[in-house]
Amino acid sequence: MSTREALLSTRTLGALAGFLLVAAAPAVVAAHGLSPVYESPLPLAVYLVGAAATVALSFVFVLARDMRAGPPPETRIATVPIVVRVGLRVIGLVGWVWIIAQGIAGGSSDAAVATLFLWVYGWVGIAALSAFVGPVWEWLDPFATLHDILAWILRRAGVHGWAPSDLPGWVGVWPAVAGLTFFVWLELVAIAGNATLTVVVAGYTLVTLAMMAQFGCDQWRARGETFTVWFRTLNRLAPAGVVLASERVPVVDDEGDPDVDPDAVDPRVVVRRPFASALLAVSWSTSRITLVAVATGSILFDGLSQTVAFASVFGAPATLPKTLILLAFLGIIVVAALTVSRTVSPGAIGAGLLPISVGYLVAHYLTFLFIDGQRIVIAISDPLQRGDDLFGTAFYQLNTTVLPAGLVWTVQLAAVVGGHMLGAWSGHVTAARDVEAEENGREPRDMRHRRLPRFRSLRGRNMRVREIPLAVVMVALTTLTLWSLGQAIVQQTAPTSAVPATTRPL
Repeated sequence: MSTREALLSTRTLGALAGFLLVAAAPAVVAAHGLSPVYESPLPLAVYLVGAAATVALSFVFVLARDMRAGPPPETRIATVPIVVRVGLRVIGLVGWVWIIAQGIAGGSSDAAVATLFLWVYGWVGIAALSAFVGPVWEWLDPFATLHDILAWILRRAGVHGWAPSDLPGWVGVWPAVAGLTFFVWLELVAIAGNATLTVVVAGYTLVTLAMMAQFGCDQWRARGETFTVWFRTLNRLAPAGVVLASERVPVVDDEGDPDVDPDAVDPRVVVRRPFASALLAVSWSTSRITLVAVATGSILFDGLSQTVAFASVFGAPATLPKTLILLAFLGIIVVAALTVSRTVSPGAIGAGLLPISVGYLVAHYLTFLFIDGQRIVIAISDPLQRGDDLFGTAFYQLNTTVLPAGLVWTVQLAAVVGGHMLGAWSGHVTAARDVEAEENGREPRDMRHRRLPRFRSLRGRNMRVREIPLAVVMVALTTLTLWSLGQAIVQQTAPTSAVPATTRPL
């Protein structure tokens, strides 16, 4: 490692350690509230020490055993019933139309669906399904459905489109990174209400359709459309994944080159595989690592920004200061991730950080999904926010005790620690594979036709020692996120156009 990189790593670890010292300042009491409803059944210190020790021991075990990846697991193709595919596309399109219709009709109530569909069911629900079940967004995606409908109408009218342009290779998935950063800012800083979100959805739809027309639907979805890129990245964990059309039907032209869009996905089928096996079978570009780092950092920031410690240090910052604080925090996470990718390998941080991000997602937003998600009962009775009560549920009161406190803490602890343990395994295994491939001067067996990203070679160095700083960072992050989950929430005042304030668990 060069002097500059060593200094950068030291500063990154120092920043994280400094925040931990500030966060640890408040006294630890016997039970810490997750919200006015949830309290930990054991002292928070017990959770923190136990979780940190578990993550540390998992690293010790993985490094001591020097675990390596076996041959690529067998997979099989499964057909998705047409009823499921069409049904999900209809649901996605209805959801989009519902958001736009409410925005036109106006109003402000608990029946708002823009915040419900985007933040609760989208950012949490679809993300969890993508990571643990399969690529449901491939059919729910209303933007792709709108594109297909408009393309069909134009073809029927005799209008022929132009050949799509190619996105340069250096673009990577940076447009999706920019889009994710914008939506993170919209949720955590702007705290946009229903009216604002409706305008954003409408504008984003127009931009997405324009980009699909310019670069092709498949190419833009694979590299530029924020939600598709993020959900497909999460889907690398799931036991069911997308199937590229080029792998399904290898058609070639007269010159022997592939005659199928390399980004096209066959929506009729999914690939069945062991859970998390795809983490080891794909490449990790700098832009995709940045995407995962931004998502992970945003979840951490969301939890920390609602704590008393954050309020004690920063107060209640206005939009511009909070924007700068958010960007600085995300920058620390991104720099740390890219530093590890440079010193170990891109696969090590990519495959290691994604399970952690999913664990944080479940831990921080489990109660948000199950409590705030109940608002669909209200929205069905008052679909256009005009004061209707079609089914007698317009005045439904959210059940904040739907999940027992013990279950909440158990799931949160398992999600955070389990995500780090899986990340420790997959990160080390991928690093070992990448280093072996670099030293042997050939590409890994499971990365056919892909160029291994450049990283500083570890030839002649002890990789186990090099991964110790990563283990320290993971232990620190485990402690930090569980600490934030155990703090009292500082409620933020939502704008007048937003849904009336409800308890939003961390």
